[in-house]
Amino acid sequence: MPGMLADSGGAIVPFSGERNHAAPPPPVRPIRHGVAPPIFRVFVSWSSGNLLQVACLRPPGPEEAGGRGAEEVAGSVVEVNLAVASGSAEVEEEIDEAEMRRIEYGSVPAFALLQSRKNALADAAAMQRMHSVSEHAEWWQYVLQYSKTIGKLLGSPDSLPVLMIEDPRAILKVRERPTSLKAAWELLEIFYVDKNLHSWLPERLVDWLADYDSLLTKTDGTVYCKLSDFQKKLINLQVVENDPDYWNGLSAALSVGWLDVVVNMLRFHGSYQLDQMDNREVLDRKRLVEAVAVLVSTMPRMRPDLPTGKLGQCCTSRPDFIKAWEKWRGQVSKLECSAFWIQCGHQKTRDGLKNLLHIMMGNIKDLTAATSHWLELFASHFLYIRPFTVGFEGMHHLAQKCIQLKPSFGNSGLTGLLNGILSENPEVVLAECTRKFGPWMVTHTMELLAADNEYADIMLHEERPNFGGLSIEELHRLVYAQVLSSHSLTWQIAPTYLSSCLNQGLGLLEILLLKQPIQDNRQVLKTLELCRLYELENVSTNIMKIAGIYHWKHGRKGTGVYWFQQAHDKVRLDRIAQQLFERIGKSVADDNFKQWEGLLELLGSDIGSAGGLEFLHRYRDFKRSLQQALEGRTGEAARQTVEFLIQLMRNPSTPQCFWLPLLHDSVRLLNCKPCPLLNVAETTLLLNKLQELSMAKLRPDFCTNHLPSHALSSVRLALASNLARAILEEP
Repeated sequence: MPGMLADSGGAIVPFSGERNHAAPPPPVRPIRHGVAPPIFRVFVSWSSGNLLQVACLRPPGPEEAGGRGAEEVAGSVVEVNLAVASGSAEVEEEIDEAEMRRIEYGSVPAFALLQSRKNALADAAAMQRMHSVSEHAEWWQYVLQYSKTIGKLLGSPDSLPVLMIEDPRAILKVRERPTSLKAAWELLEIFYVDKNLHSWLPERLVDWLADYDSLLTKTDGTVYCKLSDFQKKLINLQVVENDPDYWNGLSAALSVGWLDVVVNMLRFHGSYQLDQMDNREVLDRKRLVEAVAVLVSTMPRMRPDLPTGKLGQCCTSRPDFIKAWEKWRGQVSKLECSAFWIQCGHQKTRDGLKNLLHIMMGNIKDLTAATSHWLELFASHFLYIRPFTVGFEGMHHLAQKCIQLKPSFGNSGLTGLLNGILSENPEVVLAECTRKFGPWMVTHTMELLAADNEYADIMLHEERPNFGGLSIEELHRLVYAQVLSSHSLTWQIAPTYLSSCLNQGLGLLEILLLKQPIQDNRQVLKTLELCRLYELENVSTNIMKIAGIYHWKHGRKGTGVYWFQQAHDKVRLDRIAQQLFERIGKSVADDNFKQWEGLLELLGSDIGSAGGLEFLHRYRDFKRSLQQALEGRTGEAARQTVEFLIQLMRNPSTPQCFWLPLLHDSVRLLNCKPCPLLNVAETTLLLNKLQELSMAKLRPDFCTNHLPSHALSSVRLALASNLARAILEEP
């Protein structure tokens, strides 16, 4: 609504919270309108979806108009996206509208394929008397394939090409910027879908943290932030081992299992410099650093394989892992008690390396000091304190303990999502997805939640009276379909989600299709194609009727008639025919005929679908044949014209107002010499029609034609003459 600006230091609407309540300040969204002050009036109105239109206007008046330059605008309209207020701040900041549309379109085939497979398995489950689709052995594999497809669509952290010449002092690899949406999707896939990860779930969580550690918080530090800051500082350091940040970065990277980063950073140590090779003390120091690097690179990992460039010793079975772990821990303890430390005269090197050994030995104090976020401390427990953990074993209790040790503020939605996953609470997971990642995420992750979780399956698919008989799954799909329908570039994919909602989806789909604009024929054809795909014949017919009415009212008669024909709307076609009869019946001059002849050409050859317009097609053929006969082009033209005339006069669909114009146009043919073109029976038929026409003139509703006053007598005389000659010609 419009309103005058308040004089409150530039604030359009000053905010004052409730009294005696410490309410948090409302979110502030800057508006870049480009209008020079002063702003006289502001209009605010809703646009499509979560968009708010804000119009800023300068004060009118000659003094203002003359004072400003020609380049200054008098007003501007901008759109403000309010989606951030619904909790999707992270997604809005990371993914722009074009990229989000690419994701929305790309996820449709995967979603449709999964729904098709789900319906097929549902039919098979009904035959086999199974309670749900998730009981099928292959269902989780279908969901995993679906999840992988969506995951590729969201991007890959390692998708950037490898540089041909790598910086030897680079700590972190250059890669594609990770997004919270991709990170959240992978979390759900790890814990809910991929059964192959059950035996090495903690290791997979460590891999996930390596990809998305930078997204955990925006206010507190993380291991990624520490290493990034040290990377910027490294270029100006001559002796890195003298800098405390060097050893802090090493401890942080080792605590979260970034072994390749640790080994690479240990090679930055001054003892590896070529000019120090002859120094015995430096060589002793190098042996100690290299020993620690070997221990780090040979750390046992309970996993089937390692990504390219990652370090560690893979163990596929639990007994092999336990054996390798005990051996490796013994080597770490042996190095810690060795005499090499006495020979190391550099205090910072000695303290830093010992701290690394303490981390590998699982010292909780050193792990807590090395990590910055509770999730990093959580991952370090599985690496060094509880390496034999399988599945969800004690994860939630450990997470709560780590949160107490490392409380953090300004967390992203990922930590809340992980808390819900570890507590095995699908309601919390769904709420976090709704609050932080928006309707797209919620709609597509519900299949992941219910893939192998019976409770989540029942929760999502149970029909709820307070939702109008809808399930949670269907409700969120309808919300997402509404978001898609509100934008002109995404409404085409909304039917895929509406059709999967059995209760109210098809009804809303019909409303969506009927509300599409019909000004552009290409848009209409696209809408009709969707009607065909979803077998909505009645909706398709109504759309064609609406398009026909629109084009007819806007003067595009041919296009309107075409759509009426496609809809088989004989009622409106008869009305159109009646209008044409009235117009043409008033004046059957050649100029008037040319105006509507093109319309008949557009009707096509299938005159059976044109309702009352069938007469106009025959009348057009009569006029063409008459013109050829009068010009004397062919000898058969006159006889063919007479045949058209008899057919029209015998046809009950021929309006009475056309009888006299038809006969008057044929006067020259009736007077044709030397032989008559009409026989006695045909002439008698025309005379009877003429007599009926004479009687009809007495009625008050008779429609007169713009013909000469002597037209009736001329026709009667020509018919009488033709009848006389026809009688004489008969044998």
